[in-house]
Amino acid sequence: MDFFEHQDRARRNTSRLVILLILAVVTLVLSTTLVIAVAWQVYQYGNYSLEALSKELLFSVAAVVVGVVILGWAFKAVQLRAGGKVVAERLGGRLLNLKPEGLHEQRVLNVVEEMALAAGVPVPPVYLLEEPGINAFAAGLRPQNAVIGVTRGAIERLNRDELQGVIAHEFSHILHGDMRLNTRLVAVLNGILLLGLIGELLMRGVGHSGGARASSRSDDKGRGNVVALVMVVGLALLVIGYAGTFFGNLIKAAVSRQREFLADASAVQYTRNPNGIAGALKKLGAGSRLEASHAAEYSHMYFGQGLALSKMMATHPPLEERIRRIDPNWQGVVLGDEVFESPAAPTAPRQEAVAGFSAAAANAAIASIGEPQPVHLEEARESLAQIDEHLRSAAHDPHGALAILYGLLLGTDDGTRQQRMTWMQANLPPLLADRLLELAAPLQQLPAGRRLPLLELIIPALKQLEPQDFVSLKRDVGTLLISTGQLGFMEWALLRIVERNLGMQRSVQGRLPLAALGNESCVLLTALARAGNTSEQAASEAFLAAWSTLPFSARPFAEQPRAGISELNDALNRLNQMRPLQKPQLLKAMARCIEHDGRISASEAELMRAVADTLDCPMPPLLSDRQA
Repeated sequence: MDFFEHQDRARRNTSRLVILLILAVVTLVLSTTLVIAVAWQVYQYGNYSLEALSKELLFSVAAVVVGVVILGWAFKAVQLRAGGKVVAERLGGRLLNLKPEGLHEQRVLNVVEEMALAAGVPVPPVYLLEEPGINAFAAGLRPQNAVIGVTRGAIERLNRDELQGVIAHEFSHILHGDMRLNTRLVAVLNGILLLGLIGELLMRGVGHSGGARASSRSDDKGRGNVVALVMVVGLALLVIGYAGTFFGNLIKAAVSRQREFLADASAVQYTRNPNGIAGALKKLGAGSRLEASHAAEYSHMYFGQGLALSKMMATHPPLEERIRRIDPNWQGVVLGDEVFESPAAPTAPRQEAVAGFSAAAANAAIASIGEPQPVHLEEARESLAQIDEHLRSAAHDPHGALAILYGLLLGTDDGTRQQRMTWMQANLPPLLADRLLELAAPLQQLPAGRRLPLLELIIPALKQLEPQDFVSLKRDVGTLLISTGQLGFMEWALLRIVERNLGMQRSVQGRLPLAALGNESCVLLTALARAGNTSEQAASEAFLAAWSTLPFSARPFAEQPRAGISELNDALNRLNQMRPLQKPQLLKAMARCIEHDGRISASEAELMRAVADTLDCPMPPLLSDRQA
């Protein structure tokens, strides 16, 4: 199953889950309403009759119960809108990206960065949980606000291959839409649980005050009836709320168990090293439990069983079964702790960046979306090795990352670059301008095709900046465009990636068919053809070659105007609403556009990957003939 099928399946699974949970909530509401209405009738009249129940009473009680469930769900949903960092912080996690401490922390950060660049996605924030057990998790509503959490036990007791297997497992959850499902489960279950908590509070209140009143005013029949009513209502809410939570957890556990098998299989596919994740799973037997106070709330998100649960309520398949699916010859022996292995020596950088790629490389990268291979991991390591150490260091500092972003917006044309640099030196805050000047030389010397990996590297640090920094960035870009002319296609695409990953763009559901997006597809392909060709004739040939692969009538290239920033933004906003299963057709048309002359330059490959990223299609790096 490819990336786009996974996306479609994840949406369908989410819909089924929502239906199941709605049915559960409706059943709870009906049960609760009936019990409370009967109790009220007995309180009022001393007996009850189902036929005599008032419709107004039933409606009022149902409205209150539904309101309680919605309130609990909405509170948790709003809390989790900030993304996976909420989960990581509630579990006591500490952000590693900015300041890793020691060899172990640096190693896990290196592994995450390599996997992110191999998958073609920005590097997610990495949080360390000071827990002795071996465990990890991925959390967030979307890949743009995803985080990866890993325990102290995992980074110290797993060797590099095993740690890479665990991280690949978590990236599978990110790439295949599991996180959104998991996060929604947390919110809905919180709404159901709120009924039980209210019932528990009512019972405790009666227990503390009702008895004393009854002993001093035992003859007060009215008071006794009120206490009885509150007890019945409290007991009903308690039983029904916790029963609903029980069945909700059953649904959660069943969904989670199946997704874990898929993530294990994906980890093997990504790394081509079954011994890595198999070794990590074998060491889970030595302990994967989490002690954090909120650990139970997120039990279905962990790599290993984080809590002691019954077989029926277990959020993960039996450990033995997970291991044997990867290592059929395993005899059931759990490995103990291993001596820590030193990190592998860094890959020697290539002397020269790849000058170009074959025409087939783009389609091969499209086929690998959401399914990175070991060769992509190797390419990611080489990309990191080719990035200047000053840039690598600045990428892990918020203000250094911001300076890099401004530097990437300078463009590659010498004349425009100098003009924009002069403007930035005069208009940016002095400290930021000085940092930009310090990094200008290594940025200018950045090998072709390495701008996108560098951008993906700085995303976690950019997320630590204040909102006003992004307001200033938007203002500066607008003023820059007025002063020096519009951004190049690549610089615009990089800025779109930043905006999307920093929550500056609204996420939309993909429901529009490709057939309804002809004008938008034309704007994108026209811009792509002109960006990759110096002559109108060559651009026309590239456009027509790409357009012929789409289900639209012919359009003369000469009649297509040059798209500005506003037109490109509008086109991409609409194209983002395309159905996931139809996006590959547009991506293949883009590939046909850049490969029409039989060769793909490094800058063309980078541009296509950047545009694909803005369409929520994270393309792995293109591979040269010798790598493929």
